[in-house]
Amino acid sequence: MAWAVLIVSGFFEAGWAVALKLSDGFSRLWWTAAFAVFALISFAGLAWAMKQLPAGPAYAVWTGIGAALTAVIGMVWLGDGVSTIKLVSLGLIVSGVIGLNLAGGGH
Repeated sequence: MAWAVLIVSGFFEAGWAVALKLSDGFSRLWWTAAFAVFALISFAGLAWAMKQLPAGPAYAVWTGIGAALTAVIGMVWLGDGVSTIKLVSLGLIVSGVIGLNLAGGGH
């Protein structure tokens, strides 16, 4: 169950990152509110999951999901450029998260 909560929390991390971008420096009320709600849910889920999971792999999964998903959302919906190096880098993030988990120390 801790892994499921952690994965969902990683999605909320991407949500708060995108909402932060769309808040335009906290000048747009609804996106600022969305940022706060998504951040609270994301950090609460991470904190709960880390009570049961090792810190390194848990944090890597949370940030990896958040970073990769935020980058994909940026490229697909926010007009961020797409390049081969960006796609390869996303693959490396995913590979690194998988590698950390395969290296052991998980429950």
